[in-house]
Formats: sequence, structure tokens, C-alpha cells
Amino acid sequence: MNLIYFAAFRAVMLTGTVSAAAELLGRSQPAVSRLLDKLEAELGVTLFERRRGLVTPTSVASLLLDEIERAYVSLDSLRSFAARVAEGESSRIETAMMPALALGFVPRLLAKFQVEWPKTKILLNVTVSARVEEWAASQQIDIGLAETPLRRSGFRIEPFSDMPYVAAVRTDHPLADKSWIEPGDLVGVPFISLALVTSGGQLVAQAFRSSGIKYEPAYETTVSATTYQLVKHGMGVGLIDPYTAVTEIDEHVRIIPFSPSIPFNVALLRPGSRPPSRAVDALLDLLASERDEVLKRLPR
Repeated sequence: MNLIYFAAFRAVMLTGTVSAAAELLGRSQPAVSRLLDKLEAELGVTLFERRRGLVTPTSVASLLLDEIERAYVSLDSLRSFAARVAEGESSRIETAMMPALALGFVPRLLAKFQVEWPKTKILLNVTVSARVEEWAASQQIDIGLAETPLRRSGFRIEPFSDMPYVAAVRTDHPLADKSWIEPGDLVGVPFISLALVTSGGQLVAQAFRSSGIKYEPAYETTVSATTYQLVKHGMGVGLIDPYTAVTEIDEHVRIIPFSPSIPFNVALLRPGSRPPSRAVDALLDLLASERDEVLKRLPR
């Protein structure tokens, strides 16, 4: 099976038309159509419904695209590995991190890292924890940070952080003067929670149930930075992770401890078959020291 078949298929799926795919690939439209026909013949399935010159992907095409995207990630990883071999092992570090750390915390420490390692390139993939696990298991990254619990194996796991979630409250809100925020304080108050599809959201819901308080969030988000912005604009009181609390600073928002304590459990993922370079070790040391600084700045 020729990889150009998959390239043509992927281009059509991404652009939406055979003509646009042909332009992207630098081929003629008939040539791309022939490649699609050959792929369908080899697979023995129909990937597109063809009507009046238009192509509409079938359900099988969507499933195939998912697999092809994984293959392209692996190919990109292979290219990156070859580049590292050619340039020197410490010239590039590939990371994958959940948004809570990648949006504010990590960029700040990378500015410090660049001073000591100016020739080292950093690839920062910002994605959900499940994808971080997937890339670590397939040995595609040097460092990963993901929220636990983890569902895969095939990589080394080290505890990174278990600092608790905290409440974000506008300074003009009636709850802003409290030393602690509890579920009972949020009865009748618009509450912004982590979505239940996240590990943190499930822990928050459990904390409310354990306190005997009905869990009725007015808004749900998957990213703490969004929660912070909603609080800032007067939409309610929210729970956010500690890293966002420290990096998102606004005079209109106060950070207050939440009780019961809900840990933000983060694990450091390191692929077993990729030995760390000196640059990777230096970045890991900086991650640990900056994490400790965050801990010192949280309200208690």
C-alpha cells in the first residue's frame, strides 16, 4: 500500500474537496481522484459518496482519518528524531502538557530555560491529558505532564504535584472577605466548575455530595483559565487549579482556599526508551523548582 494514497485521502478530508487537495499536494485533480480510487480498491471499502462532482466522506472515512492522524504523528516523531541525531541530542526537547500548566506556568519557566540553553529548541504540545499519555506511551515525547488517574502504561511515572484547587472570587463579591470557601457558601451563588469529563470536575462533584450540598454549577469549563476569565467578568465564583491561580493575576480577582481540599494531581510522564539528555535534565530541574515557587505563593 502506497503512502501517497493516504496523503491524498488525508488532503481531501482536511480541505473538503478533491480540487483543493490537488492544489495542496501539487498534483492534478484527476491524479488525486485516481489515488482515492486505488485506496478504496485496496481497502475494499467506500470512503466517499460521489455526487455531481462533490465528495462526501462516509463513516468509514472518519474512522480511517483518526488512524492516519496517529500515523502522521509517528512520522513527525521519526523526522524529529532524525533531526536530533543530526544536530545533537540536546538540540531539541519535545513535550506534551495539559493546558492548566502549558498556558501560563510553563511559558514563564521556558523564558528562564532559554537563558541557559539558548540553542535548545522546545516543542510544546498543548493537549488533553489522555493525548499526553498516548504520546508518552508511543515514546514520542521527552517530557509529559498529565492529570491523574492515568489509563495507559509503557512509560515512567513520577508524582509532580498534588496542590489543591482554589476558589477564584471577584473582589467586589460578598464572599471575597472569607478566609475559606466551602460548598455551603455557594448555595444560591452562580458556580463555575470544572466539567465532569475532567478528573478535577469529578472530584469537585464528589466534594459537594460529601458535604450534603446539591451540585448545580451554572457554568462548566475544561480549562481553568476560562473559569478565571468568567470570574473576572462577574459570572460567578469558580474553582481553578493552583498554577492558573498563580499565573493569572488580576486586581479584580481574589484567590481563596477551598474546603474540603481537592487535590490537583499531576504526574510527570517520561518515556522509558528515550534516555534524557543534559538539556532534558536541566528542564526537569527547572520544572521542579518553579513548582515549589508556586506552592509558596498560594494562599493558605
